[in-house]
Order: sequence, then C-alpha cells, then structure tokens
Amino acid sequence: MNGLRISRRGVIAGIGGTVLLPRAPAFAQGVTLDKIKKAGELRVGCEAAYVPFTYRDRSGSIVGFDVEIVAKYLEPIGVKPIFTDTQWSGVIPALYAGRFDVVPTMSYTKERLERVRFSIPYADASQALLIRAADKDKVKVIGDMSGKILAVKLGSPGETLKNRLETQLKTERGSGFRDVKTYDDHPAAYLALAQGSVDGVLNTVPTLSVVLRDKPGAFSIVYNIGQDNWHGYAFRKEDGELADFFDKRISEMKASDELYKVQEKWFGFRMKLSDGIPTFS
Repeated sequence: MNGLRISRRGVIAGIGGTVLLPRAPAFAQGVTLDKIKKAGELRVGCEAAYVPFTYRDRSGSIVGFDVEIVAKYLEPIGVKPIFTDTQWSGVIPALYAGRFDVVPTMSYTKERLERVRFSIPYADASQALLIRAADKDKVKVIGDMSGKILAVKLGSPGETLKNRLETQLKTERGSGFRDVKTYDDHPAAYLALAQGSVDGVLNTVPTLSVVLRDKPGAFSIVYNIGQDNWHGYAFRKEDGELADFFDKRISEMKASDELYKVQEKWFGFRMKLSDGIPTFS
C-alpha cells in the first residue's frame, strides 16, 4: 500500500500520506469572553472546501452550516464570527500560533484530545465510504475494497483510519488496498472517484449525504466504517472559558431544538449526538 499525496497545487509530499504536526507553543494567557466581547468578533479557522459545513459560494464568501450555527451561538454576547480559510493539515499549529481562536468540524481522536480542548459534540462525524453508483453491487462492505484504490483527505479521520482498515482487509480477505491516495481536500477526491482514478473515498456520513443529494445517481454510500464519532469545536488548552461557553450554547440549542433545525436545513436530517466527549483507549 503506497501513500501518494495529491495536492491541488501539484505538490507531492509526505511519507505514507502521514504528516507529523509539531506541537506549537501555547499562549501564556487564555482568551476570555471579556476580550472577545471587547473585540466584537470571534476568529474561526476552517477549511473552506468542506461542504456543507464551511465552503465558498459563487461570490467567494465563506458560507455553510458552521457559519450559521456559530453566529447563533454568539448572539447572546453580541459578537460576530470571522471565518478564516486555512490548510487543514496545519490547523492545530495555526490555532496555537494565534491565527484564530476556535476550529469547527474537528472530529475526536486520541491524539487530538491530547493537543486541544474540545467542546461537546454538535454534529455527526461517523465515517462512511463513497463509491460510484455503478459499483454498489460490487462494494457492499469495506472488505470489498480489497485490491482496490482508496482515497482519503490529508489530516482527516479517514487518513487516521486507513491503517486499521488495511489490517482488517488483510485479515478478512488476504490482501489490503491496492493503493491509498491522499488529497488536500475531499472535492478533489470525489472528482478522482468519478473519473475512475480511485474506487472509494472516506468521509463523514453527513457530508457524503450531501454529495449524494447534489449528484443524484452518480454515487452510493457504504455505511458502518469504523466506530461512531462526532464533530466538536477545538480550542487551545488554556481557553477553558471559551470552550465552556460553547458547551453551554450547544446544550441550550439542543434543548430548544434550534441546533437540530439548522442541521435539517443544511443536511436534510437530524443527527444523533452524544452528550459527552468520547474516550479512546
């Protein structure tokens, strides 16, 4: 199994598709709600190619589920979110470098839990496999990807999961993936799937559901890839006050049904959310 990284900019990098991110120095003092209120804005770092969470519309503005829901979180304190597009593979170092104060759509992993402070879950992040609709009778479970080419996004949970899936395939079918190709963003991976360069793309269930909605008849989904997981918001370890505020607002908006209504608007369904942050052995 090779690990070719395919970049939007034509850059080939990485060994086995893995990038080691250096631990950035923490701020001496945390960002308080008082500071945010005085600034009148909260800086949010995102990947603006993650439809429908955060992406650019035809005018070039960053829009999406997170843009709307974060604005609603902040309404009680009269603060506006300012979204900054950033390379996902370096998002945690950029957070600690002070480029922004919160990162949405950060799914939980053991390594990330050690590096950032998380909010409670606000969206589903369980993994699924996108395949061509023409292959839906050939690829019904992940084991059917033995001898085929998998695509993952750099720095994504799918990239983390691929080695475990490789082991699973070798155990169940005698051989793993023929290759794993790593892309800078998911849209590039979807294009490769449509063109026949890869045979499956790992991403979250909500995001792939939108791909199916927007490209009727082109793709199909294989569910139950790995364990259940969710998205939370990531903060610097020292920014506990800000993280606690997000936890409070997520809980309030779950109780009022407002969070689920915004999910329905952007994804077409309500997500089953864990009340707490998952743990990893």
